[in-house]
Amino acid sequence: FLATLLIGATLSSAMAPSPLSLEEGVRSWQPQQGDILHVNTKENLGYLIHPDGRRFVFRVATGQKRAVRYIGLSYFAATPEGRWLVKSHHIQGDRITYGREGHFLRMYKDSDEYSHYGIHTHASADSMLREKDRYASMGCIIVSNSLLDLLERTYEQNGSQLPVVTASGPPEYLLAMGE
Repeated sequence: FLATLLIGATLSSAMAPSPLSLEEGVRSWQPQQGDILHVNTKENLGYLIHPDGRRFVFRVATGQKRAVRYIGLSYFAATPEGRWLVKSHHIQGDRITYGREGHFLRMYKDSDEYSHYGIHTHASADSMLREKDRYASMGCIIVSNSLLDLLERTYEQNGSQLPVVTASGPPEYLLAMGE
């Protein structure tokens, strides 16, 4: 999927972020086969990217840049950079951490290694997403309820999988790094 991302980034490098509001963007974006989610962990922005390079840009919250103790683990909570594949959808019982419906899209490292990381909303997602820096999670990617619905539709459109790249820059960052 990286080749698709690089083609999309090349075709869309001159495009500015979407001028639409989040809700207008969610309503107008139509998931397509081959869509990719790129998360810029430096600026806490998400990019849904079509294979032809068109993109929808939105705010996300990523992991806190500090050591934490959470779910019996001690670790540095910044969202790790890498290539992931969402391969499963879960309903979690914790409606604070996972939002009112508990939806959780689990990310697998290098497409097959189970991880604790994923994409979900949070009971405080609206206030988290209004912040300037938005480093608020325990490592997962936090999105709004409407955006999570869109990502779930994208996951379904792509045969119950969604390629995800987390990097400390926009999609063009990968081109500059020579990947």
